[in-house]
Amino acid sequence: MSKAKKNVVWEDREVLFDLPFNYLRLRLGEKVFERIEPIEDSKGNSGMKGRLVVTSLRVLWHSLSSPRINLSIGLNCFISTSTKVVNSGLRGATQALYILAGYNTNRYEFVFTNLSPNCVRHYTSVVGVHKAYAASRMYRDLKLRGPFIHNKQLRVLPLEKICLMENGIWNLSSESGNLGTMVVSNVRIVWYADVNDAFNVSMPYITIESITIRNSKFGDALVIVIRSACGGYVLGFRADPHDRLAPLLKELQTLHQAYTEKPVLGVEMDWGCEVSRPTQDELEDLEEIGEPRGEMGPSLYLASQQSHNKEDTDVQPVYSSYLGLAIEPLKEGFTLKSLFEVQTSTN
Repeated sequence: MSKAKKNVVWEDREVLFDLPFNYLRLRLGEKVFERIEPIEDSKGNSGMKGRLVVTSLRVLWHSLSSPRINLSIGLNCFISTSTKVVNSGLRGATQALYILAGYNTNRYEFVFTNLSPNCVRHYTSVVGVHKAYAASRMYRDLKLRGPFIHNKQLRVLPLEKICLMENGIWNLSSESGNLGTMVVSNVRIVWYADVNDAFNVSMPYITIESITIRNSKFGDALVIVIRSACGGYVLGFRADPHDRLAPLLKELQTLHQAYTEKPVLGVEMDWGCEVSRPTQDELEDLEEIGEPRGEMGPSLYLASQQSHNKEDTDVQPVYSSYLGLAIEPLKEGFTLKSLFEVQTSTN
């Protein structure tokens, strides 16, 4: 994955297929809310058992027998969700989750069937997480002239903490500039005009490419560059008095870096009202989606394992804390979890 791709949050804004392992890894701040199996991708991979992973940014599906067959649907790409009667290759006529998504100029239809009888968890999970994602856009989207200032007070988000408030900050978007106030939190930089607080801008750190000081016709100015994917704006500010500009720059760069290292994406779930939270370790589980398994399929793996043990007549059992008993050592590059997946896929 390129450095540019790694730094820009793309997971919620793209629809991609058959991704390499690096693209399936959780990015910093991304959470796994649900893991459900067996799920069939009834439209694209009918008859194939898979796993559905719902995160705070996207919905992932991958084949259990061949994780290289996978797809990623960004939550921002969702157009609609519903249930639909489909003809599953594994269950016949049944109710399934239907997702209509858009990316670039294309539209995509996805149909996911839960192979467990009378289970709708995949539908409630996806709909619930998408609802939480849509309700938390202020954490991730740049907003101009928004309703986030009321009576010259910032409407603070649930996970937001105010770190700094600077008066006497000029917005240099007009010929003469507009005097206002800058409010800095752990998730964004907000500026609003003192005369009319409806003239404002909210810049989440996730949308900011750089914060620097540049020379302008107003003298030295604080320049905030917004990523091209988020609008590509270049916003300039001047501090009054001028000597406050350098300390303000340092403070903003520090907060921006802290956010980059530990992002707050704002997508939270009320598990009492929505879906049951998975108990497994989030990152470890998702990484197994793209766990390297060479080119062998399930049958070849089992045959290779048996052949390996026959050739080595001195195989000594090892204790497995996962099972709580002694087992034959597994081949390098495999885990018990992946072996169980192989066993399931061959049934």
